[in-house]
Formats: sequence, structure tokens, C-alpha cells
Amino acid sequence: MPPLSSRLPVFPWDRLEPYKKTAAEHPDGIVDLSVGTPVDPVPEVVREALAAAADSPGYPTVWGTAELRDAIVGWCERRLGARGLAHTHVLPVVGSKELVAWLAIQLGIGAAAGDKVAYPRLAYPTYEVGARLAGAEPVAYDEPREVDPEGLRLLWLNSPSNPTGRVLPKEELRDTVAWAREHGVLVFSDECYLELGWEAEPVSVLHPDVCGGSHEGVVAVHSLSKRSNLAGYRAAFLAGDEAILEELLRVRKHGGMMVPAPVQAATVAALGDDAHVAEQRERYAARRSALRTALEASGFRIEHSEASLYLWATRDEPCWDTVGELARRGVLVAPGDFYGPAGERFVRVAFTATDERVGEAVRRLTA
Repeated sequence: MPPLSSRLPVFPWDRLEPYKKTAAEHPDGIVDLSVGTPVDPVPEVVREALAAAADSPGYPTVWGTAELRDAIVGWCERRLGARGLAHTHVLPVVGSKELVAWLAIQLGIGAAAGDKVAYPRLAYPTYEVGARLAGAEPVAYDEPREVDPEGLRLLWLNSPSNPTGRVLPKEELRDTVAWAREHGVLVFSDECYLELGWEAEPVSVLHPDVCGGSHEGVVAVHSLSKRSNLAGYRAAFLAGDEAILEELLRVRKHGGMMVPAPVQAATVAALGDDAHVAEQRERYAARRSALRTALEASGFRIEHSEASLYLWATRDEPCWDTVGELARRGVLVAPGDFYGPAGERFVRVAFTATDERVGEAVRRLTA
């Protein structure tokens, strides 16, 4: 039997290492805008909750504490406008990337010949990886309702988008959910950047105007990595169709996929506090504005980017040419073809660096 890795593409970030080395040789140091990893402090309210729960010698549960499920349900109602959720409609997960990568396998997708998983043509690479791990056929789409529904088991939506920052309008989400239900296709909506809208107001698939007040066939994926600076905590959750989540819960119990008890407590604190989210948004808004102005002044065009933590930028040249030229200035960005061939003339610029490093990037871009 061939190794599992033979099903997978080359890990994209390995290809960026030579450019990272070049950027690091700049006399004033590298400005790394390639990976959207948080650099700002974990909110004090979250750290206090984590510390208070540090003495947790017993095994946590896969489903999470009742307090955690209360917090998730309350947040979904308050922030997403979701209605009719109960504990059976939510499930904590060990970071959203784990969920994306292993979801198809956990749902038995790929076990039958012809099973397909669809995802946006410009997308986070793990959607395709998850399909390949399961042995399903990966299908990239421009418009989800144009996908042939024959054999289609799982449809990924991503709004706001990584990498483009595009926000899907409420009407488009509603029509896609209706189409998927008509064809018996399960919809998972990756909404990890939903609280980071800048020029548009992202809407969840759980909003009644989208799902019609029913969660049938619809699950939203959320993460605290970006909105609360908790990438190191691996704190995320699902909300939606209780039958699907019950199936996942059964499978994940066998796999021991448990969010650590202190992280569960920290998640409760993070979901109950909106003040730190507003504070972090202000930081990101200032960095975004400075980088966008500098990029446009140095000949870039910005497309979409109305939400998320990235600017989707192009100079109408091959993306690796742009990556190389910026690396020589000590600025590292992600090539657009990491996210599919349609991104081959774009780069993704993260604004998750510190204020000092963003200021240095601005100086180098406009020098």
C-alpha cells in the first residue's frame, strides 16, 4: 500500500523557505507578513481563566463542559443571530485546521467510489488535503451551485475568505444552502474570520435569513485563533445540524479528540468578553490601513480584502516574482498559488505583525 503522504501535494510553506532566508538577511531584519499568526498578547481575562483551571488532573470530555457549551450557544445567538440552538447543536474541536483536515474521514466520505468534496477555487489548502486524506475526489469551484451534485457529499464555504478576504452576500449564502439541501449535500461553512469585517459585514450560515431558521444540513466552523489571539491554544468549535454533530461526537470519542480542560475554561472566558475583540480589531484596522496605503503607493492593486487579516494584492506579474522582489527588501509574503492556480499572479499580505514591523514594512515598500 502506498504511503498516505503520496495522496497529498507538497506542503506549500516548505517552498517559501529560501525566500524567508533571503528576507532574514536584510540588515534591519525580516518583516514576516506571510503567515497570519497572532503576535499580540493573549487577553488577560483569558489567561486568568486558563491559570485558574490549571489544576485539571482528570480527562476532559470530547463534548466539553456544560459551561463551555453554554458559552458557545450564547455567543452564536449574540454574535451570529442564530436561533434555536441547544447543547446538542455545538461541539468543541482541537483547532479548526484539525477539523478541516479530518472531517471527511470522520463522516465516512470517500468510503464509496465517486464521493466528492467541493471547495472554493481560491482557498485554504486544507480543504483539498482533507478530501485527499479521505480518498474522496476534490472539486474546486468558482460558484458552488455550478458543481455537479452527482456524488457530492460535502460542500465547503469560506466567508470571509482566506486568502482573498471576500465576503459572500447573504442572498448568495441563502441560495447556496437551499441548493445544497435540494441535492442532499452537507454544507460546512468556515467562518473563522467572521468578526473581522472591514468593508462588509459577514453573515453566518446559521443566521435565520440564510438557513431559514433550520440547521438541517448546515454546520458553521469558528475559531478563537484570530479574534482572541489564541492560535497557540487550539480553541475552536462547530455549531449547527445536531445529527451531524452527534455523529462527529461519536467518532471523536473513539479518537480521543479532547480540548484540554484549561483551554475549555479559557474559551468560556474568551467567548464571554467582547471588549478584547474590539481592542484587537482596532490594532488590525490601523495595520491594515497602513499596509494597504503603502502597497497601493508602490504599484499594487488590492482585490476583495473587505474582511479577514489579509490583503490580496497583485502587480499583474507571476506571484513568485513578487515574492522574490519583496524578499530582497526583507519583506516576506505568501505566493497566491499556495491557494490554487487562480492565485498565480497575486500575493497574500498578512497584517498580523507588530506595529513596529508593519511600520518597517511600510518604510521599505515606499522607499
